[in-house]
Amino acid sequence: MPNFLLELGTEELPASFVVGSAQQWQRLVPATLAEESLTNDSINVYATPRRLAVLVKGLPVQQLDREEEVKGPPASSAFKDGKPTKAAEGFAKKQGVEIDALEVRATDKGDFVFVLKKIPGRMSADILTELVPQWINKLEGKRFMRWADGDLKFPRPIRSMVALLDDTVLPITLVSGSDTVKSDRISQGHRVLYTPPTPPLGKGGTGGVSIPQAEDYVEYLRAACVEVDRTQRKNQIKAQVEAAATKQGGYADITEDLLEEVTDLVEWPNAVVGKFDEEFLILPPEVITTIIVTNQRYFPILKSPGYPELLPYFITISNGDPAKSAIIAAGNERVVRARLADGQFFYKADLVKPLEDYLPKLEKVTFQEDLGTVRAKVDRLCKIASLITNQLQITGEEQAYIARAALLCKADLVTQMVYELPEMQGIMGQKYALASGESEEVATAILEHYLPKGAGDNLPQTLTGQIVAIADKLDTLVSIFGLGMLPTGSSDPFALRRAANAIINIIWAAQLPVNLHQLLAQVVAEFTATRPETPTELLAQLYEFFLQRIRTLLQEEKNVDYDLVNAVLGENDPEYTERALRDLLDALERALFLQQIRNNQTLDLIYETVNRSTRLAAQGDLDKIELEPKAAVKPDLFQKSSEQAFYDAVVQLVPQTQLSKQTRNYQQLVDSLTEIAPTVSSFFDGPESVLVMDSDPEIKQNRLNLLGLLRNHARVLADFGAIVNRF
Repeated sequence: MPNFLLELGTEELPASFVVGSAQQWQRLVPATLAEESLTNDSINVYATPRRLAVLVKGLPVQQLDREEEVKGPPASSAFKDGKPTKAAEGFAKKQGVEIDALEVRATDKGDFVFVLKKIPGRMSADILTELVPQWINKLEGKRFMRWADGDLKFPRPIRSMVALLDDTVLPITLVSGSDTVKSDRISQGHRVLYTPPTPPLGKGGTGGVSIPQAEDYVEYLRAACVEVDRTQRKNQIKAQVEAAATKQGGYADITEDLLEEVTDLVEWPNAVVGKFDEEFLILPPEVITTIIVTNQRYFPILKSPGYPELLPYFITISNGDPAKSAIIAAGNERVVRARLADGQFFYKADLVKPLEDYLPKLEKVTFQEDLGTVRAKVDRLCKIASLITNQLQITGEEQAYIARAALLCKADLVTQMVYELPEMQGIMGQKYALASGESEEVATAILEHYLPKGAGDNLPQTLTGQIVAIADKLDTLVSIFGLGMLPTGSSDPFALRRAANAIINIIWAAQLPVNLHQLLAQVVAEFTATRPETPTELLAQLYEFFLQRIRTLLQEEKNVDYDLVNAVLGENDPEYTERALRDLLDALERALFLQQIRNNQTLDLIYETVNRSTRLAAQGDLDKIELEPKAAVKPDLFQKSSEQAFYDAVVQLVPQTQLSKQTRNYQQLVDSLTEIAPTVSSFFDGPESVLVMDSDPEIKQNRLNLLGLLRNHARVLADFGAIVNRF
């Protein structure tokens, strides 16, 4: 069975497109082959900075023949007096069959003409010739470009194309205006390390590699010093970096992001060790690492694993000649030395004055055009931090730490180091705070208040850091919402969703009893006091926004079923909405507990009776927070013993429910509801059952109130009316 190879040879591709295009082809190629009924044994996609390739093994020579049933015109218009009309003749001609092949069948809409066509399978070579341009044109990515004078777009110009079905070149031409690229069997070897046995072949190439058979692709390119297998290339880089670090007496600091990026920057990796002067080690390790990793894409070497202290070496992955490693290292060392010297200058200059002295400069930095300066943001942030501190009743030293950290948390933004390396914000704030004599608590909070920086990132661990982080993010949310700049679709330039998620996750992780409902109202009031033109719906928008984020986090991060989330947060239920925002910890606990009792099937024991009671109680008018039977039910109106039994059970339920509310021990409430479930079932369906909707309005209301009381007790845990029956 034939094998097919397609390789696009390009000028140097952006690293992000190398991996992105490979992932796209891994989805696109199998899907399009399946649509054409071209089975295969395997599909491998290969990518380097100068090529994108796919090798499909075990293709059929051609498609299998198939039959297709085609519906034609109504029989009444296809035949008259048993003879075919022009409609029948036209249909037969269009389908390429004789009139005798037509048959009449009955359908729901009457008799129609049908034909069973036999469609011969097409040759795989012809289908592949048509698919290749689709595979190329359907690739997506950033910064696509045109070259020559045509309309064909690609991140970089395409210079060569290999298209082999076994040993046969499939004739494929890419046209971009006056520029054309025709398929052949000539690939390109490594631009430095490979010397072709014949003069260079292929437009723009420096080393032609003739591929005899499609299946020989990986072997022949490897012989030409090109490792097209990305996984192999990545593993080689990791092994080389680790070996080089060990040779220097240290440990390689290999982050996954850097390893992924470097993998797509080279075709034949070669680890080269560079050195910098030890005098630069006085710089914070984070500064050196940022310069080496973020700016230069080099790997730093640690003195010991997991500890930030560095050795004065770095490792770069070269795509050049290993024989020239010394020259490559020297060039990299010059670049690193210059950058570290700049960093050393900035660091020393910043340390000349204490961190607090940088605050006035924040008045010259704009936070947002309509919201003023970063200094104004700091003032708002300090007020919000104070509101949280008061709400949590924090006093003494911790209160002072929070106020001080809130004041200084943005001061490092106007230091020379952070201006040059924005990634160092917060990190340098911590360093400069300690150098200025600030407490460890304040310095750590300055670092932590930026956390989390994204999904899965660390959360602040100190109380001071947690409160300043919440205050900072809450100020951004209220201020930007106050300008009417709400996130829409995928557009969220101020990362407001991330900010709200962070606030919720910090509260949950740190078990902070923050009343977000009250806090939002206070912050909005402060904001509105200085901006009377603020929309009146601002607070309602923020409430709804936070509820959406809570809903999303419970479902996507805590893996709680959607209906259980609805049962905790309520659907168009102001009382439940306010309850969730007043006590986020309780909302989380109830959601997780509901999921737990669904998983262990305890929920099944109470679902039917509570849900039935909830649905019927909706036809009454009992307040949803009333729990006391004596205030809502008149025993003298009972007509059946099941009513008295129901009433007595609810009376006994009151102290259990109250205790569950106070202790958040919802298992106790569920156990109590389970105990009275048979009593409620007898009320509905037992020998002494009653008709709830009695003709006597007073008796009807009394019975609805009984059901309403059970609903209300269950609502301490959840709105059972929102829970979907899954059994």
